[in-house]
Amino acid sequence: MNLHDPETGRFAIAIDGPAASGKSTLARELAKRLGLVMVNSGAMYRAVTWKTLQENLQPEDSPKVVTLLRKMNITCGSDGIESTIAIDGQLLNEELRSEKVNANVSTIAAIPEVREKLVGLQRDYLQHSSLIMEGRDIGSVVFPDTPFKIYVTAAENIRAARRVKIGEIDAIAKRDAADSARATAPLIVPEGAVILDTSDHTIESGLSAALDILKQQGLAL
Repeated sequence: MNLHDPETGRFAIAIDGPAASGKSTLARELAKRLGLVMVNSGAMYRAVTWKTLQENLQPEDSPKVVTLLRKMNITCGSDGIESTIAIDGQLLNEELRSEKVNANVSTIAAIPEVREKLVGLQRDYLQHSSLIMEGRDIGSVVFPDTPFKIYVTAAENIRAARRVKIGEIDAIAKRDAADSARATAPLIVPEGAVILDTSDHTIESGLSAALDILKQQGLAL
């Protein structure tokens, strides 16, 4: 493969997009195909949201959230296939997909101090290995210099149906507006990213399309 960093030989593939666009599934399948670790940056914001709710704080109360953030022991790792996250020693999984976390994660993610802290942790992953990271600001903020960027999207009604299928019911349009309008690291199509609309793709055809894009961007497969 052509490597992004000639000194370390490590590179990052950035997969961005709105909720339920298919970016997590695509990133996971790409990671399997390429033998890379898949990092779910959204899980980090969900973890901070979960802890905020556990402490009975209001997500809108930024000063208190930031105070809590500074006390948290956030441990980011991987199981060799996907990223893992623990808060104060508790490894988090299904807790991150609760309805309350879904409803409040955009508010937490809009706090500048939260994003600053978590972006630093996200970049740290590249110190250990090449990776595929998915989220909403990976190609624009976390790894803006990577040449490997895909922006995944899909029609709103299809994304809403996908959320229902996995048992998550929230307002897609409201979530999109919150993520796109926030002052810090808004959801945008990163410079240099190729847009991949998954509305009519299967998992297999979407993977094939993404591999073609990465090849065009210089990744030797």
